[in-house]
Amino acid sequence: MAESEEKLRSYLKRAVADARDAHRRVRELEEQGREPIAIVGMACRFPGGLSTPERLWEFVAGGGDAIGPFPTDRGWDLEALYDPDPDTPGTAYVREGGFLYDAAEFDAGFFGISPREALAMDPQQRLLLEISWEAFERGGIDPTSLRGSRTGVYTGINWLDYTTVLARTAKGRDGTLGMANAASLLAGRVSYVLGLEGPAVTVDTACSSALVALHLAVGALRSGECDLALAGGATVMCTPETFVNFARQRGLAPDGRCKPFSAAADGFSPADGAGLLVVERLSDARRHGHPVLAVVRGSAVNQDGASNGLTAPNGPSQERVIRAALEAAGLAARDVDAVEAHGTGTALGDPIEAQALLATYGRGRPEDRPLWLGSVKSNIGHTQAAAGVAGVIKTVLALRHEELPPTLHIDAPSPHIDWATGNVRLLTEPVAWPRSERPRRAAVSSFGASGTNAHVVLEEAPDAADPSAGETVRGVVPWVLSARSGAALRAQVARLREWAAAHPGADPVAVARTLASGRAVLEHRAVVAGRDLPELVAQLGGLAEAESVPASGSGAVFVFPGQGSQWAGMAVELLAAS
Repeated sequence: MAESEEKLRSYLKRAVADARDAHRRVRELEEQGREPIAIVGMACRFPGGLSTPERLWEFVAGGGDAIGPFPTDRGWDLEALYDPDPDTPGTAYVREGGFLYDAAEFDAGFFGISPREALAMDPQQRLLLEISWEAFERGGIDPTSLRGSRTGVYTGINWLDYTTVLARTAKGRDGTLGMANAASLLAGRVSYVLGLEGPAVTVDTACSSALVALHLAVGALRSGECDLALAGGATVMCTPETFVNFARQRGLAPDGRCKPFSAAADGFSPADGAGLLVVERLSDARRHGHPVLAVVRGSAVNQDGASNGLTAPNGPSQERVIRAALEAAGLAARDVDAVEAHGTGTALGDPIEAQALLATYGRGRPEDRPLWLGSVKSNIGHTQAAAGVAGVIKTVLALRHEELPPTLHIDAPSPHIDWATGNVRLLTEPVAWPRSERPRRAAVSSFGASGTNAHVVLEEAPDAADPSAGETVRGVVPWVLSARSGAALRAQVARLREWAAAHPGADPVAVARTLASGRAVLEHRAVVAGRDLPELVAQLGGLAEAESVPASGSGAVFVFPGQGSQWAGMAVELLAAS
């Protein structure tokens, strides 16, 4: 009898231990499935010459309007294209939009691509190559160090009209250039050039493509399918067909301006644009020392299904995707302070979106804590497959600058929206958004004409110790730069000098650390050294003007050390050894 009782006790102990272990594993899996995903790098190209996130922020915070005339270098017959009568076939009743006027520029040699192949590549591929490199470096990651890594690439797309341009050429007509513009190559080209071995996925859900790409990247990181990922999208309108097609539908704003949620809303403004985010698990970002700009708390994607029209927005589906994203984030609607809306400025879409936001975020909120609503499309137009990532970059910058910037072109709130049904307010003026005891959060929406909806919930970066805090450096500090060619090196020197002169409060040591550890070491190199920021800026000026830095030739190291010859010499030796 005693022996049986002992066996029973032993069995029960094992059963309890197994149950505890199983519960622990389930809890770990649940935590892994909800681990915040850190945004550690961002890069972009948007209308108005907005070639960096910093320029985008300065532009939107200052109420900038990037809409301009049609480009003259894309072969468009501008005289034949414009007609104020929307019923005239093959024409558009607008003269302006949002454009990347330098979309044809590309440093093919930097990526080891021949001029012929570069000409055959869709400009969207070229843009994504450029900003993928920049996004990694902005995250303190040397792009060349990722070769062979499980880094994923998720890119959004919705137009592939460059083949129409190629078809006008002899090589395009014989089909030899066709494969260079397959949709799959938007992600595949980046993975191939950088040697990335994680998933490479091109997404086309129309205007929600970039946010869907981010959602897929977040899921892949949480499941362990990749350790680091690029996510975003790109659109370049190589032909005027976007304008022609939407003119037939009376969908364009006659003055070329998106007027989100405004009584004056009369259509949207198509635009070019590209943007990428570098994302990784928050625990990995902390371990690797990468800058955490913000975190993705939750995201969701759904489809309208059999609704009120194939391309028409659907309110109930938008409500469902918002609730799903909040559930994935483990948050309530009142925990979110602002929404960067899809907000295209159309008389049909804006009221449907606003009512969904009022029904989900607007109800039950304290009077003094409304949901603030805005849209970057009022500044740069509707960048289509890049629209979602534009909204994310703007929101991350708003978190960091502790301010919600204004939305333009709102004469009065739309009378087609029942604003009394919830506590939602339009951002017609800048609103302070200071840190508090509660984490600040905002959401971003994108709704595609495909019927695919996406919603992402962002949160401010958690506090973390600054590795340079309390660090005191005496003597000189070296700044190292490198480039593929002498001409590119000169350009790097000029850009750094311009940036440093514009940021007199910058920490020279932090800049030195980033330049030394977060940038690729390329063939042509230079070093300057100084005791403080003004001296470093002066040394950069001297190096920019020095005749000893060639515009071309074999790789070499150049130094303009000034009083810091010992430190600079050591930096040169390290660079040369690498």
